[in-house]
Amino acid sequence: MSRRPNILFVQSDQQRPDWLEMNPAIPVRSPHLRALGERGRRFTHAICPSPLCAPSRACLASGLEYDRCRVWGNETYFPEGVQTYHQRLRDEAGYHVMAAGKHHVGNNQSGNPPRLHRGIDGREGIEEWGFSDAIFNAGLNQATILMRRNGGIPQDTYMTYLQELGLAQIHLDDYTRRNQEGVWTATFPTSLPDEAYFDSWITRNAKTLIDRAPADQPWYLEVNLQNPHHPWDVTESMHDAYRNPPVDFPPPEHCTLDISPQTHQEIRRNWAATVEHLDDCLGQLLTHLAQRGCLDDTIVVYSSDHGEMLGDYNQFQKVSPLQASAGVPLVIAGPGVTHRGVDGAPMTILDLASTFIEWSGLTPSADMDSLSLASYLRGETQTHRPFVFSGLSAWRMVTDGQFKLIRGYDPVKRSGGDTFEPTTIPAAEVRRLQGERPELLFDLTHNECEDTSAQNPEALRRLQQALDDHLAVQ
Repeated sequence: MSRRPNILFVQSDQQRPDWLEMNPAIPVRSPHLRALGERGRRFTHAICPSPLCAPSRACLASGLEYDRCRVWGNETYFPEGVQTYHQRLRDEAGYHVMAAGKHHVGNNQSGNPPRLHRGIDGREGIEEWGFSDAIFNAGLNQATILMRRNGGIPQDTYMTYLQELGLAQIHLDDYTRRNQEGVWTATFPTSLPDEAYFDSWITRNAKTLIDRAPADQPWYLEVNLQNPHHPWDVTESMHDAYRNPPVDFPPPEHCTLDISPQTHQEIRRNWAATVEHLDDCLGQLLTHLAQRGCLDDTIVVYSSDHGEMLGDYNQFQKVSPLQASAGVPLVIAGPGVTHRGVDGAPMTILDLASTFIEWSGLTPSADMDSLSLASYLRGETQTHRPFVFSGLSAWRMVTDGQFKLIRGYDPVKRSGGDTFEPTTIPAAEVRRLQGERPELLFDLTHNECEDTSAQNPEALRRLQQALDDHLAVQ
């Protein structure tokens, strides 16, 4: 590259990797992401470092694996003194660093009652986090919870926006009803108009940030979209998108939950609508860059913080080491991405941190676990990592793209709702649970319920050694 590129990082929330139109088994529409992948690199076996919002985003921001980052769960604060790549891009590389959406790199509330750190204008404390400009908001559910806890007074930018339009109480009532009827199975549409929908608003904020960025600096923009995080509230037009005519999706895999096939279809139609809307948001951002004449100078990265089980293996939400939870979409295109096509090698979004740093002209820190993808994307190296890792609470996982080894996993305590195992567990208890619970080796070409250790002793030995070596340096 003759000049340092702009960087657009679009990050969804809770998007599993297989629900894209590039997968012929899933009739969901994502044309903009397909086109982005066709002009860049699409990774089909990317995972997150920890399948929960704050740990995953904190690991990425710091470039540190789960055990070194030490943001154990959504309630854990980001550790003091740990440098983020945002700070390096702004302070050392001279980038104009921007963000729109949720900034959840650790517990982002404090006080009694808890309040959002970023404030009503979404800009509180942005300098210390490494941003030049930002419009932050609370998370999808967090925005409504904080407003209720504070006597119906908005505590973040999105609820303030809805309040100004006279829509805040409508949104609060909608979320109350969804929680009463069942957060996973409530598929009725919201009364919010399309233009007031959360991700539509965040996308407009992102375009506003682009428009006010200095013309004489390269920029980095992080757009943290909220879908397809539960609850799966969709507007009337989105609700109609996969129902007129009705589109049928494959049923959940290995699922015995007491949910009817018809309800599963309704859930999946809502979920598909949120995925398509995310794709439309991406398309709007790319169109905006093209209209401003800077698309050719911008590297675009699309991914998510973690996945969503969507009923597979009797699970909803994330927190599980199974692929629909720990896996994420990952597409990268733009200047410097000459190694193009579909890539099934093991990847981790942890490596985006050092990649962003290298693209900015800096050298990634040797203290980071993140390994830059820049030379791999240029085609200068033929391989990247033999193994990638993830962890949460008591379990740890390693995969080489075909086989996955998991230690310390209890499927019953990874099934969602109140059965979540606490994310903050003393180290001695983690070691005890890992010793007591059986190791599981899954062949990802088959399924993630049958242990194949006996049939694949060499793969078992290889992944055991890889995980031992990984944990030894944490």
